[in-house]
Amino acid sequence: MILRVTQYGEPILREVGAPVTEFNAELAELADNMVDTMYEAEGIGLAAQQIGKALQLCIVDVRPPEGVEVPFNYSYDGKQPPLDLFMPMAICNPRVSIVDDREDVYEEGCLSFPGVNGKVIRPVGVRCEFQDVQGNPHVIEADGLLGRCILHEVDHLNGELFIDKMDKRDLKKNETKIKKLKRESRDFLKSQ
Repeated sequence: MILRVTQYGEPILREVGAPVTEFNAELAELADNMVDTMYEAEGIGLAAQQIGKALQLCIVDVRPPEGVEVPFNYSYDGKQPPLDLFMPMAICNPRVSIVDDREDVYEEGCLSFPGVNGKVIRPVGVRCEFQDVQGNPHVIEADGLLGRCILHEVDHLNGELFIDKMDKRDLKKNETKIKKLKRESRDFLKSQ
């Protein structure tokens, strides 16, 4: 089922998610709906706050198009299985640490900020300890787009947004669009 994606200006986007404590059919269905919603919106990640739930749950899928080499390094539970074996990946209760603190600049977007893109500096390599929707523990280490996507989504789970880290010049260029989104969200919330 396709869910509504919350837009900038809706307070839920600034809420810190509660830990996932029940690993049941309801959680699995929510994760599946989030995957469908992410694909429908042509995204590569989606956090629970973006579908109106303050939970420590996000979805990530950064598989490159068929025939394109994987442009990042990763290990999943100490191995390097094909991405198709674990993506789309549901991440519950993530604990992130930086394993390579060199910095990388990349232009990011966000499904809660349609039409807004800007350069964001992030560490190159991350380690993420998490649980899947069955509650099983996993560890993923990644750099490149996968590492960046995990950091972007985990920020959402902690009430942080990519505009908080965006290059000041890019933020200034997007100021009008961001204000318009906030106005539209305010109008939407009043109509509910």
